[in-house]
Amino acid sequence: MRYLSTRGRAPDQQFCDILLGGLAPDGGLYLPETYPKVSAADLAAWRTLSYADLAFEILSRFIDDIPAADLRAICQKTYTPAVYCNTRAGSDARAITPVTWLEAGNGPNHQGGLALLELSNGPTLAFKDMAMQLLGNLFEYVLDKRGEQTNILGATSGDTGSAAEYAMRGKHGVRVFMLSPHGRMSAFQRAQMYSLQDDNIFNIAVKGMFDDAQDIVKAVSNDHAFKAKYKIGAVNSINWGRVVAQIVYYFAGYFGATTSDDQQVDMAVPSGNFGNICAGHIARMMGLPIRQLICATNENDVLDEFFRTGVYRPRSSAETHVTSSPSMDISKASNFERFVFDLVGRDPAVVCQLWQQVESGGSFDLNDTPYRDALSGFGFVSGSSSHADRLETIRATKKAYGVVVDTHTADGLKVAVAHRDAAVPVLVLETAQAVKFEETIREALNEEPPRPDGFAHLESLPQRCEVMAVDVDVIKDFIRAHVAD
Repeated sequence: MRYLSTRGRAPDQQFCDILLGGLAPDGGLYLPETYPKVSAADLAAWRTLSYADLAFEILSRFIDDIPAADLRAICQKTYTPAVYCNTRAGSDARAITPVTWLEAGNGPNHQGGLALLELSNGPTLAFKDMAMQLLGNLFEYVLDKRGEQTNILGATSGDTGSAAEYAMRGKHGVRVFMLSPHGRMSAFQRAQMYSLQDDNIFNIAVKGMFDDAQDIVKAVSNDHAFKAKYKIGAVNSINWGRVVAQIVYYFAGYFGATTSDDQQVDMAVPSGNFGNICAGHIARMMGLPIRQLICATNENDVLDEFFRTGVYRPRSSAETHVTSSPSMDISKASNFERFVFDLVGRDPAVVCQLWQQVESGGSFDLNDTPYRDALSGFGFVSGSSSHADRLETIRATKKAYGVVVDTHTADGLKVAVAHRDAAVPVLVLETAQAVKFEETIREALNEEPPRPDGFAHLESLPQRCEVMAVDVDVIKDFIRAHVAD
C-alpha cells in the first residue's frame, strides 16, 4: 500500500515512512492510493472478532510494511480491557467500545433506535485514546527497528494533548512538545496534561486559540530543514496513523448495533477538526453500510455551513467562539482536505487551488461546480448546537435515560435527533466522559458528574507548563534548547 499527498507534489511512500511525520513535504495530507474494499464475506467473518483482532484485520489492509505477526502483537498489546477499563456502569470493558442503547428501537434490527458508542473508556477518558494508544506502540516499534528518535510537536484543543502524552510518556526515543490554548481548556483537561512530570513531556500554553497553536505546528512542519534536523513528528489528526486507527471503531460500532450485514446505520459525530468523521467517511468508502454520517458542530459551525451551503469559510481566531464544548472550538478543520480530495475526484490540482484560497485567508464555494452535486453521494448531513442546546440535551438525556453525557456528545445527540429516521438506528459517537467538563455539567444538572476511580484528586496535583506568545520562532527556540539537552 502506497500513500500519496492530497497536493500531488510529494513522492508516494509506505506507511512506516509517513507514520512519524504529519504533513507531506508539499503541505498536503497523506491518503492511501486506493481504499481497500470490504466484501460481504469480510463483514461476516469480522462480526464476531474481538476488538484487537478486528483492528488487525482492518489495519493490515492499510499497513503492509510491518510483518503481520508484529502488527497483530501491537494490536493485542493496545486493545485490552485493562487499558480501556473506565466503562459506564453496566458496560463490558472486554468490548473496548461498548454500545449503550438509550432507546432500543423496533425489533431485532433496532429500527429507529438511538445509541451511544462508548469511545472514552481509555486512560484519559476521551475518544482520542482509541487511536493514540495504538500510535504510541507503533511509534516505539518503528523507532526501535530503525534506531531513531522523534520529537513530536502537536496542538490540542483539549483531548488530543492528554491522549498523546499518556500514550507517549516514558516511551524511549520520543519527546512530546504539546501546544494548547492558554486558559481555554477545562480544569480537568489542563490537569491531565500539566500534571505529568515525565522527562519526555513538555507542555506549552500559547496565548491564543487552538487555531493559532495548529498554525504554529503547520509552520514548523513546513520548515523542512528544521523538521529534518530536529526530527519533528506529529500526532495530531493530520497524522494518517490516527485516522486509520479510528476506522476500526466504526466497524466495531456497526457490529455492536446490528445483527446482520445487510443492515444500514446512521452515525452522528461531534466534529471540530474533521479527523474523527473523516475515518467514518473512509469506512463508508470501504463498504461499511453507513447510510448517513451526521456531522455535528458547536457554535463554530464552519463544517455545518459547508454541508448545508457548499461554502467552506474558515474563521479567524477573533471570530472563533469560546464554548462549553471546547475541543470543537476550531474554525479551520485540518482533516477536511482529505475529504475534499475525494470529493473532487482525487485531483490534486483542484485541491491546491482551493487551499491556496483558504491559506490566503479566504474561502471557497463549490456551488456552480460539478462537486456540489457530487457532495450528496457521500452521505453527509449536518447541524449545529448552542450552549443552551447543550444544557437541554444533557438534562433531557439524564432525565429520560439516567445517562450523563459530556458537552461534545450532547452536541452529537442534539444533531442526531434532528436527523433521526425510523428506518435505521443511529449511533452517536461518545467523545469524552462528562467529568472532563464538570462546570457545564453542574450548570445543567446541579450535580457532580460521575468520576472514575483513579481521578479523584487530579486537579490538586502539581502542574508544569510553559506559557508563551503565539510565535513560531519562540517555539522553535524552546525545541532547540530541549532537544540539545
